[in-house]
Amino acid sequence: MKPLSPQIVLVRHGETAWSRSGQHTGRTDIPLLEDGQRMGRALEAPLRCWSFAAVWTSPLRRAAETCALSNHGVIARENPDLMEWDYGDYEGKTSKEIRAEAPEWSIWKHGPLGGETVEQIGARVDRVIEEARQVQGNVLLFSHGHFLRVFAARWLGLPPPEGRLFALSTASISVLGWDGAQPQLVSWNDTTHLRT
Repeated sequence: MKPLSPQIVLVRHGETAWSRSGQHTGRTDIPLLEDGQRMGRALEAPLRCWSFAAVWTSPLRRAAETCALSNHGVIARENPDLMEWDYGDYEGKTSKEIRAEAPEWSIWKHGPLGGETVEQIGARVDRVIEEARQVQGNVLLFSHGHFLRVFAARWLGLPPPEGRLFALSTASISVLGWDGAQPQLVSWNDTTHLRT
């Protein structure tokens, strides 16, 4: 059987109080909830399907803790480029609260006031993609919702705002790969491991 081309496996961190409430959580370093810890442990079995040449995690606690609970923390390297979007003045606010002040607001069109632009997060994503493509083997990334949505868009050659097309649940597993020389989406937002 022909071996698969190297794949990039994306894991969004487990649930936090703010992911549960829908608050924008960029650089605020909050821990996982007990349910989020359970989610992290549930990732171990499905991630055994791959052998990883590299494991990278956001240094933010919720991602690094998810990585450790999945039994990949010992071999993981922290990469600050994997941190979540800097939401600036919108940190800790829900979309509903932001739209009460700016009804037409969309993070994908307008970005967060006082935070990173979509182009800036796209540049960070591109650096990680370039580094991942140099690895001889599969790469496992632990990161955050908006960052990983932009990652999927850029992997497929789409502009960063097209991350809006990719919904992403906490503790989900998504897989990016290749069809010959063409980058492709292999699977997206898999949470079946959380149902057991």
